[in-house]
Amino acid sequence: MDAAESYFQKFKPLKMYQQPNYSRKLLLISAFASVVLLACERDGLIYNAEQDGNSLTSKAPTSENGNSPAAIIAASEKLTIPSAIELPLNLPYGNKRVATFYAEGVQKYKAQLKAGSNPVTYEWIFVAPQADLYDVSNAKVGTHSAGPTWQLSAMDSIYGQQYSPPRSAPSSDTESIDWLLLKPRTGTIPTGIFANVAYIQRIATKGGKAPTTPPLSASETVEVRYKAIYRFTKINVD
Repeated sequence: MDAAESYFQKFKPLKMYQQPNYSRKLLLISAFASVVLLACERDGLIYNAEQDGNSLTSKAPTSENGNSPAAIIAASEKLTIPSAIELPLNLPYGNKRVATFYAEGVQKYKAQLKAGSNPVTYEWIFVAPQADLYDVSNAKVGTHSAGPTWQLSAMDSIYGQQYSPPRSAPSSDTESIDWLLLKPRTGTIPTGIFANVAYIQRIATKGGKAPTTPPLSASETVEVRYKAIYRFTKINVD
């Protein structure tokens, strides 16, 4: 008895007659091949799903409650924006969102002599951010770094700067950095997807504040983990 026949023998229904041996074998082999094919297709689907899942996990971090960047971005759309960092109405046509990204990385600080301190003490001074940017498909699409700048490619970048006076609002979480409204840096031109962007908002911050314990020497540095949502908006012209 061959493997195919053995495999199906225990499932063979009762027959009122006996088929010729060669016909029965062909039927069993054909059925066995169909089952194997279906199994391979099934395993292929499972493999592909696992591959997709692994790929997604490798490029899209999840928060402590399991939310993906896409979920965090979606949730941020329901937040109430403080008046201090609201966008101008820009009537009659208003504004248009160009892009929204989830950022995860660090805020960098260094020690600096505290002016007028006697005895000498030091304080933390902000240096720069360093974070990865993720879009609504959970893909890592760019970086946020010193400047501050947001860059997706050599053709897609924007530099930001504070308003004077700064436009900021404290986070409801006392351990998190402020929410901000920034503008493109004077003397720079946003490019690619950021072309014509007039406003940059940092909202939904988590972490990133300098340590409450001051540094003990001028050589100390620290990197504090943070997360945030960045919105890029332009003024509609029609």
